[in-house]
Amino acid sequence: MSLRQRLAQLVGRLQDPQKVARFQWLCGVEAPPRRSADPREDEKAEAPLAGDPRLRGRPPGAPGGSQPPGSDRNQCPAKPDGVGSPNGVRNGLAAELGPASPRRAGALRRNSLTGEEGQLARVSNWPLYCLFCFGTELGNELFYILFFPFWIWNLDPLVGRRLVVIWVLVMYLGQCTKDIIRWPRPASPPVVKLEVFYNSEYSMPSTHAMSGTAIPISMVLLTYGRWQYPLIYGLILIPCWCSLVCLSRIYMGMHSILDIIAGFLYTILILAVFYPFVDLIDNFNQTHKYAPLIIIGLHLALGIFSFTLDTWSTSRGDTAEILGSGAGIACGSHVTYNMGLVLDPSLDILPLAGPPITMTLFGKAILRILIGMVFVLIVRDVMKKITIPLACKIFNIPCDDIRKARQHMEVELPYRYITYGMVGFSITFFVPYIFFFIGIS
Repeated sequence: MSLRQRLAQLVGRLQDPQKVARFQWLCGVEAPPRRSADPREDEKAEAPLAGDPRLRGRPPGAPGGSQPPGSDRNQCPAKPDGVGSPNGVRNGLAAELGPASPRRAGALRRNSLTGEEGQLARVSNWPLYCLFCFGTELGNELFYILFFPFWIWNLDPLVGRRLVVIWVLVMYLGQCTKDIIRWPRPASPPVVKLEVFYNSEYSMPSTHAMSGTAIPISMVLLTYGRWQYPLIYGLILIPCWCSLVCLSRIYMGMHSILDIIAGFLYTILILAVFYPFVDLIDNFNQTHKYAPLIIIGLHLALGIFSFTLDTWSTSRGDTAEILGSGAGIACGSHVTYNMGLVLDPSLDILPLAGPPITMTLFGKAILRILIGMVFVLIVRDVMKKITIPLACKIFNIPCDDIRKARQHMEVELPYRYITYGMVGFSITFFVPYIFFFIGIS
């Protein structure tokens, strides 16, 4: 067998959805049994299985026991209308005998644009479920909108800005690569889709894995030598953060093993090539006279290019959101620098020592987060209410159904780009100006 054939065989094995389903099953995630037409019959069939420890404890494949992933018993029907909750979790059917039965988990979040809700699943290991839910959130919007402002407002604006530069670059290349390769998500069945928010996007490479690799590595690279702390802390943080995010995507049924490995290696390559230029990019954003015009034009052009790679999907909006955030933060840092609101410490006093944690320091940090996030969320909501109807009116697109309207590039691109551009600008200019004005800088 030639090397090419061996590689093709290896790729096929790593892309096999059965391996994803097997990992889910080992972690205590199973598809519910097939449902009959009469829900009362399902309740009668499920209650003894959930309550009898002898049945629950049988090994995979044993008569009456749970079947391994891919068997007929483990096929995953689509979630019926009205069954379960689209978000969060709910308990399964109670049993009178035996230990507590495995509970059911619904999809974490409904796909806001397609309306897809996903499937119910039987979850028997809830600590792992909660851990991997946390891991997958480390690559979602809620985390980003808290993480980057926290760095910029409370820790180190320079590190925060450069983390954003790296994040925008890595995520943009990852999203564009998905639309070029166009590999589908793991098949369901046998995989149980615990999350469907990104299900309409392509799969290869995993941008969650890319973000979960780029952020911790970049944090250590940017802070070690600038701040005083033992390197071992960073060397522990990187594999813990990266493995948690990567494994969570397999657990959620959203990526194959190959997608995760490719995302990790792709990020290492991007960092190796572009990290030496991060300092140059950040200095340009702050100091060059025409930086705002160049930043806005470049990010907008990249967004338009990415929208031409494939037909519509939720990744179009994600890409515009990433580029808009990056452009807004860069432009805000330019204005802040030229107004002298936030000054980076001199290189002569490096490495920096962490200040002693006092109640005053802690209180100011909490106050900055609360005031800043309230302002940012208000800006986001106001811009959303303005940009979508305005774009629909300009391009003569019906605005009765917002979900359908946002499936047009003419609406989704300006909405995401302008809205999150203003969010980014607020993070690095408006909010620091408010802090300066009220004396909590």
